[in-house]
Amino acid sequence: MSMLDKKIGVADRSTKPMAVGQDGVALMTVMMMLLILTVLGIAALTTTGLENRMAGFARTGEAAATAADSCTGVGANIIRQALMPANAVAIPLPFLANAVPPGPVPVTNAVILHDEIYGRDAAGVVTKNSPDTAAGVPNLVLLTVPGFTVNGDIDFLYNQNTVATGGSITNTYGITCVATNVAAGTSSSVTAVYACILTAGSTECSKKF
Repeated sequence: MSMLDKKIGVADRSTKPMAVGQDGVALMTVMMMLLILTVLGIAALTTTGLENRMAGFARTGEAAATAADSCTGVGANIIRQALMPANAVAIPLPFLANAVPPGPVPVTNAVILHDEIYGRDAAGVVTKNSPDTAAGVPNLVLLTVPGFTVNGDIDFLYNQNTVATGGSITNTYGITCVATNVAAGTSSSVTAVYACILTAGSTECSKKF
């Protein structure tokens, strides 16, 4: 066989078409790779979306807890102010909702709240451990927390006379606040126990959470 014949034979072998069915296998391999990459991409997007939603819920929950916690501080301040001798008849006017700027105490609930803080009403009927709640008829409504509805309830739990400290009286209150984000559908509730120590001769109580 001449050198020319050998070269022609090599060229023929290199340019022979693929066996029947091999081109289909290559196409299936490419399709499988594309399918796997598509599934991996969708899984990555889904995971990222879930992580973002979880982070958003966490931020909203923390904001709701902060809003509810601020309400307990407002409740403690109202208790201290209401127990001052000058405010023995009614809740101070700046705390009422019709004041300028509006206060946190609904006008329709001002008398009830005052009675609850003192543990009795004008007729001497005991009002301790009142059944009202922050969700039902709140004693406090905070309108200054953007994005949240914040309601609070104050209850007189019990009082204690302390002879050893010069006849001081300790009034113990429960302050419950609920902050709700209507748009996100989340809420947070905070309950604080507040002890107000009234010392003989003092014009206001000293607070103790």
